[in-house]
Amino acid sequence: MGNPLFAKKPLSALMTEAKEGGEHSLKRTLGPFQLTALGVGAVIGAGIFVLSGLGAHYAGPGLMLSFVLSGLGCAFAALCYAEFAAMIPLAGSAYTYAYATLGELFAWIIGWDLTLEYAMGASTVSSGWSNHFIELLNIFHIKMPLWLAYDHWTALHTAENMVARQMAQTSDATLVPGTQAFLDKVSAIMGTPSPDLIQRAHDLVGAPKLLGVEIGMNLPAFLIALVITAILAVGIRESARFNTTIVVIKVSVVLFVIALGSRYISFANWGSDWHTFAPMGFGGIGAGAAYIFFAYIGFDAVSTTAQEAKNPQRDLPIGIILSLLICTILYISVAGVLTGMVHWQDVNIEAPIARAFMDRGLSTASHIITLGALAGLTSVMLVMLLGQTRVLYSMANDGLLPKKFFAAIHPKFRTPYKNTIAVGLLAAIVGSITPIEDIGRMVNIGTLLAFVIVCIAVMVLRSTNPDQARPFRTPLVPVVPILGILFNGYMMYKLGWINWARLLLWLIIGLVIYFTYSRHHSRINNPQQS
Repeated sequence: MGNPLFAKKPLSALMTEAKEGGEHSLKRTLGPFQLTALGVGAVIGAGIFVLSGLGAHYAGPGLMLSFVLSGLGCAFAALCYAEFAAMIPLAGSAYTYAYATLGELFAWIIGWDLTLEYAMGASTVSSGWSNHFIELLNIFHIKMPLWLAYDHWTALHTAENMVARQMAQTSDATLVPGTQAFLDKVSAIMGTPSPDLIQRAHDLVGAPKLLGVEIGMNLPAFLIALVITAILAVGIRESARFNTTIVVIKVSVVLFVIALGSRYISFANWGSDWHTFAPMGFGGIGAGAAYIFFAYIGFDAVSTTAQEAKNPQRDLPIGIILSLLICTILYISVAGVLTGMVHWQDVNIEAPIARAFMDRGLSTASHIITLGALAGLTSVMLVMLLGQTRVLYSMANDGLLPKKFFAAIHPKFRTPYKNTIAVGLLAAIVGSITPIEDIGRMVNIGTLLAFVIVCIAVMVLRSTNPDQARPFRTPLVPVVPILGILFNGYMMYKLGWINWARLLLWLIIGLVIYFTYSRHHSRINNPQQS
């Protein structure tokens, strides 16, 4: 008998599970259109409206190639995901694929890692949603108290930033808000905060005190996470309809940005040769790709709905690849419009696209962009929470988590409602009381690790089980998986040692849970518990 830590789940058992029906299984209602919409819903969020500004300052007009580079890394992984999704049409995504190819310990690691991508990602997105919601309220001159609009640390930091901006403008009236020179001045003021700045910031927050300690919570982030959770608990068909509606809205906004912005493009801003097109060379394009990678996260969530697809062998590859292709084309187009409307050195870092339109007096267009970002983040949150609940459902069915809770199916809605409510509450609480910029970076490295493992798993299964039916085959194996490993591994490397340390700590916590609970309840290693 082999080492139980590396026990693999037989493909025959996986195929049997995939065909199971009845009241304890998930409802198959999703077609190729809904699956593609889920993919687009997961990918297009605030990244396209926000990260493009930061990327432009590294890549210049070459930002278009940065989106190609990031998209290629995702595309190689997507082709590997598509083979597995068609071959093993089960909820669980990369977790299930690792169980079949690399063994239980690797499956647990990837399942725990996906929690980092989906649940923590949803918390990050809920905070971003809140920021855009507050912007929307500002359009109508409605002001929320800072202590209810942000977690306490972020509220205080935001207040200090607001005071520092006032100080920067007072000290030099020629500074234009949003430019690098202005942001440098604000950073200098905040770098050595004066007692006056700190006092004015506390007064601006106006937080109530509990037992002498100032308190605060991000109320919009908390409420939107609960609303999305309620929609997910009611049913997959309703969730898919809601997502499709939101996707139509946000894609319409992106197309509006491209159509209107293209009328204001100055070709001179794109440069006349390679040095003016890519002012920092290929290294700048690579750095831009690493920063904007977050904008691509989520397409893999399509594979977590495998047990709710009507014809998974055909429709899952379509949903995964088509959604990634659509998003990449839209991203490159938006990057082209942005760097054509504004010289790359003048691109606003904080709200690049909205500011580009505002500078041309198109204030209504910038408000529409804010609405598009809100819609984008709503569907990203829905798909991330959906993906998380399906991964936990699969892990519980395998005995690695308590089945009575995480795999409990609602008799009417046929959704894993207990784990949906638990995940939604966790995302709501984390998103409302935690400053989560760092969690966002952890989401990046967790996702990239999942991509690398899926690329490895495709090559392993081609070697160990070459005769298994594959409705979709990853082309050019092993070239495509190896390129996926290299591209995504390179982006992991670019994220720095601090994020590697956080990833290691997260995995250690997961391994403690595995060795104290999961391995003793595993259905593969303890069949009597099945």
